[in-house]
Amino acid sequence: MSIRDVDQKALDVFSGRVVRKDLVQDIKAGANVPTYVLEYLVGQYCATDDEQSMEEGLETVKKILSKHYVRPDEAEFVKSEVRERGRYRVIDKVTVRLDEQQDAYIGSFVNLGLSDVEINEHLVSKHPKLLGGGVWAVIDLEYLPDNANSQKSLFGIDSFKPIQVSNLDLDQLKERRREFTRDEWLDLLLQSIGYDPSSFDRREKMLFLLRCVPLVESNYNYVELGPRGTGKSYLYREISPHSILISGGKTTVAKLFLNLNTGRIGLVGRWDVVAFDEVGGLQFSDSEAVQMLKDYMESGSFSRGTEELTAQASMVYVGNIDLDVEGVLKSSHLFKPFPEDMQDLALIDRFHYYLPGWEVPKMQSSFFGDQFGFIVDYFAEFVRELRKESYGDAINEVFTFGDHLNQRDEKAVRKTVSGLLKLLHPHGEYTKEELREYLELAMEGRRRVKEQLKRMGGMEYRAVNFSYIDLETREETFVSVPEEAEESLIPPGHSSQARSIRSANPDPRTPSSESKHRRCPAPGRRASPARQAQR
Repeated sequence: MSIRDVDQKALDVFSGRVVRKDLVQDIKAGANVPTYVLEYLVGQYCATDDEQSMEEGLETVKKILSKHYVRPDEAEFVKSEVRERGRYRVIDKVTVRLDEQQDAYIGSFVNLGLSDVEINEHLVSKHPKLLGGGVWAVIDLEYLPDNANSQKSLFGIDSFKPIQVSNLDLDQLKERRREFTRDEWLDLLLQSIGYDPSSFDRREKMLFLLRCVPLVESNYNYVELGPRGTGKSYLYREISPHSILISGGKTTVAKLFLNLNTGRIGLVGRWDVVAFDEVGGLQFSDSEAVQMLKDYMESGSFSRGTEELTAQASMVYVGNIDLDVEGVLKSSHLFKPFPEDMQDLALIDRFHYYLPGWEVPKMQSSFFGDQFGFIVDYFAEFVRELRKESYGDAINEVFTFGDHLNQRDEKAVRKTVSGLLKLLHPHGEYTKEELREYLELAMEGRRRVKEQLKRMGGMEYRAVNFSYIDLETREETFVSVPEEAEESLIPPGHSSQARSIRSANPDPRTPSSESKHRRCPAPGRRASPARQAQR
């Protein structure tokens, strides 16, 4: 099926939830409005492949924004309009809190500056996200002169229409996922991020998708180092309103975990993903920061003062490798760009996945097409809902792990597989070969971490020959990483299309100097029958 066929299917199955991505960028250039607000409006009025209807829809969106979007510097003018007219329509973000003294829900308008508008109870129950971060909406404000000289607000809500996802039906999405093949769904997810899937081969597509795993998997520790200009931080800055990107500089324990003076929990308790950009410039002003980071990355909890608190945020570290990977591996290790105090073996061992950023192509204008994808708010909400589920035990159905994976390795692999299954198979239906593909990708990313630990820590981390066993055939498959596959480190002619699966030593428990430098067999080969018989 072609990309255009995927577009048409997306329009039919997810009407009002998909948008042509290039249209949003055209409008955003002239309107300082959040991307997810724009995409929602474009999805409502331009969800068609008919050019004339699309042009009419774009004009409608522009008129709505110019007439009703409230800029902070226009707040007093809008309040005056509400008073003089009795009713006025605005586009603003509304957050709601429960006032315990009044026993009433009180709304605050972000741009308009109102903070005491009483909200009807049925509105809150219909749109629960009002209580959890707020909702952008088209609102008809009315003037209430009877409230003059009282504690009640002079403004009330006459009508309320959300312009972002305020209530997600995850079961509906899972059911509609069945209308797509796995490859169609993969393309639709990439289009939702903004990429043209036809520009990439299969491995590159999966690498882009792996960047999304921290969004869908709680307490996931991810690192990507690679050349500049490959879009490492784009996803965490632009796609999800539930992730925060911190660019280099100093970071404190109070900012990350808990401020003892105010009692306010830090970033890990308020965001789904905390991403550090330009990790090489990251500095911690507190001596105990790295230790707390290690504790949190291991267990999802941290001790601060007399309390132990838990959080769900995934930790993402992205940065640049200035030298070519072959050169780095000949003289050093792949965590060299990290700050010196973070080149801690125990900290590095807590990473679940190391994505090879050097395999991701540098961004070009041709990579961003005119395909349809989910509006970013819808995408962000459904991956957030899926954080509550886990597919980590799916491996147990058909595979088991080889001897070189310890408990921490198995946990890392399971979390990556769970994330890929949630992204690609939220309805819970997948084949054995699909599961095998995700397992191999997961083991490759974790083994990349272990290979660097072996370089840094020596024999303590010698068990790096990762493998898995097919419970039906009893075949054992060994998984390596492309950059470590041969004596020359980067195999001649290697491309991102090559699978990273290689058969390792006949017996990984007794690696000899001869086997260490042996050329790897063809991708996908299993352990020898003799090796299987030994098991």
